Amino acid sequence: MRHGLLLVDKEPGCTSHDVVQQARRLVRQKKIGHCGTLDPAATGLLVLTLGKATRLTRFLINAPKVYSGTIRFGIATDTYDAAGEVVSENPTHSLTQEVVEATMAGIVGELDQAAPPFSAKKIKGVKYYELARRGEPVPESRKRISIFDFAPTGDLEEDRIGFRLSCSSGTYVRSLAHDLGRQLGPGAHLESLRRLQVGPFDISESVQIEDLAHQLEGGDEIAAGWVPFDSIPLPFFQLLADAQQERRLVNGQTVLVRETACEEGDWIKIVNQRQQLIAVGSVIERIGQGAVGVIRPRIVF
Repeated sequence: MRHGLLLVDKEPGCTSHDVVQQARRLVRQKKIGHCGTLDPAATGLLVLTLGKATRLTRFLINAPKVYSGTIRFGIATDTYDAAGEVVSENPTHSLTQEVVEATMAGIVGELDQAAPPFSAKKIKGVKYYELARRGEPVPESRKRISIFDFAPTGDLEEDRIGFRLSCSSGTYVRSLAHDLGRQLGPGAHLESLRRLQVGPFDISESVQIEDLAHQLEGGDEIAAGWVPFDSIPLPFFQLLADAQQERRLVNGQTVLVRETACEEGDWIKIVNQRQQLIAVGSVIERIGQGAVGVIRPRIVF
């Protein structure tokens, strides 16, 4: 069984689950997950977790994301993207590059964002899009998100503008496009979307499923797009355990660490002297005015 991350450049027209299923068939193992869904029409970086790495999903899924795409003004749809039914059409003669750019800049910061009515978000086990397709009311659900950067990448032409977006995990880019159109007046929808980055991972490091299939058909090991298990970067402090600490940790016992800058509750990535990832733990106590930290292993590999 393979253990690590597979960085896939998703093609349009398939779901994130489809990509997982394709990867399962190609690498011949069932234990594969992913760190953040992309809509079927979207393309770009999808981070797959394989084997033991699936236990790290909760630490990777909340990584910030970077996207590029196109917003079409004057036409609003029920799904907030190009796949939906048109619900309104309005003239766009009042729009200018300066107005659009200023409005996009005004969105930067923290905001409470509503999920689109056609989304996979669930209420009592039922997905929003199932309610929407049946014509039933979809409850408004808001979530606090952060927009780090949102700016045009070109000029406003033919009611379209390209953009680059840097945002926190959980941001609905479709909702962002819809809300931008509503603020400007004529409405808008997300015409295209491509994910460029997920945390430290970049689309340039990824592989397309077709190329992965060629690699494996030739009997080669996965090269492009592969991040070995012990090399997976985690968004918190790393502890180098000595031999005695390693023995305690793999048996589920706590260890003492001197002069750690971590606070109680902080997560810790723990590697041994061979730079192998042996556990993820947390600081459960600080002793002696914080000079010593007590680390408890939470996930042991």
